[in-house]
Amino acid sequence: MIRYFRFVFFVAAFVSLTPFRVCISQTKTYNDALRLEDEGKFAEATSMLSGLIGETSVSPADSEKILYEIERMRRIRIDYSLTADELYSQLERTVRDITRPEFDGWIRDGKFDARIINDTLRFVGTSRSNLFFRNPEIADRRLPLPDQRAFHTALLRDCISIEKAADSLGTPYVLPKDFNVTMNLTADSGAAVPGEIIRAWLPIPREFPFQVNYRLASCSSRPLNISSPGSTIRSLYMEQPADSTGGSDFKISYKYRTLGVHFNLDRNKILPYDTTDSVFKKFTSKSPNIIFTDKIKRLSTEIIGNETNPLMKARKIYDWVSGNIKYSFAREYSTISNISDYCLTKEYGDCGQEAMLFITLCRYNGIPARWQSGWFTFPNAKDIHDWTEIYLPPYGWVPVDPYMGIAATRYMNDLTEKERETIRDFYFGGLDQYRMSANSDNNQSLSPVKKFFRSDNVDFQRGELESKTGNIYFNKSDYDLSVEEVTLR
Repeated sequence: MIRYFRFVFFVAAFVSLTPFRVCISQTKTYNDALRLEDEGKFAEATSMLSGLIGETSVSPADSEKILYEIERMRRIRIDYSLTADELYSQLERTVRDITRPEFDGWIRDGKFDARIINDTLRFVGTSRSNLFFRNPEIADRRLPLPDQRAFHTALLRDCISIEKAADSLGTPYVLPKDFNVTMNLTADSGAAVPGEIIRAWLPIPREFPFQVNYRLASCSSRPLNISSPGSTIRSLYMEQPADSTGGSDFKISYKYRTLGVHFNLDRNKILPYDTTDSVFKKFTSKSPNIIFTDKIKRLSTEIIGNETNPLMKARKIYDWVSGNIKYSFAREYSTISNISDYCLTKEYGDCGQEAMLFITLCRYNGIPARWQSGWFTFPNAKDIHDWTEIYLPPYGWVPVDPYMGIAATRYMNDLTEKERETIRDFYFGGLDQYRMSANSDNNQSLSPVKKFFRSDNVDFQRGELESKTGNIYFNKSDYDLSVEEVTLR
């Protein structure tokens, strides 16, 4: 469910082409630079692209695209932060009885996300953790073995309680919980010039049937904009001057309520879609990273077979994803041209990539599906998280969390098979109360729009920062969310 290292192409409002196509006389030079990048010659590629900036034949729009290609390569270098020796040093401390020849064999076998950058083989910074997620035979050698039984047992108990309450009360929204939340978004020292204004966008709870009563309690400076409760990407915007070190700390505190969700779905009650409806058209269409490739079409035929009921189609897709995709921390999304295809091809992904694959398969089969994201706030398991919703008449928008299906199927081995199935089944049509959802769609635009490239424009959970001179990227910022559950009378 955790997603480190993520961003997608964003120029002004939104750019979705990957790689960018430029209509300039130096197209050959541009394409040569991209070829050099593919060969791992990042310095040469960056130099070649930089030489195009300022050419009279290059339009301002194309210059912007070229600048982003330069920025994208910079971010890739940040993603691939480890040398082989550095990664092996990490593994020596966390894999029992590892040897260097064994490690070299893992590299040859492709067990790590690796690429050549400027003549050096480099590895994604989360390679150690991903090794355990993708290779259960190696996970057994992990030092120390993580003990998540308490979390898994508490999660199981919550799922059962929500389902029982929903069945008893005859409503899908039950067992409310109130939370007090404080979020800090920090620009590091040196991120800006001392005294210059830093702009900040912080995520806040969107209004949903399961998420209500948002109230702002305090703010480190006066909010200049708060998105509407129904915004597809809800943010609070403010500005503060950088301190004497060139950094700044933005802080908000708020309250909100969530309810557990469980729909008692019946295939015999599903109604036909109104295919002329604008919501149906929007959420069954292609969009950035949701592309109906030949691989998606072939897989869809394999999964769906002759099934015609939308509910059962979606359940078949959910079960396939749960049983065939492994979890893996993600690279930043802009290093991937098609997120759903990447997840399918690699057979692993983080919660957002798994969600994107599920959404793509649903939409291709005429089932409206959309992104939902923010935070998972379960005690001792808090982190940024993505999941999905599908539209099923007469029920409306129904939650589906593909990550939870995968986690229950593959990683909750301290529970019995029946208990894992209970959790897996719950998250097709159910949702725990430990959520803070700020988004109801992916690739949405902030308000006010950022002047510079977004750090992440697929999603919005960690917040966004920029100064007068440019975006403040994740390696120059930090974020934290503290959550206190309020005991209800």
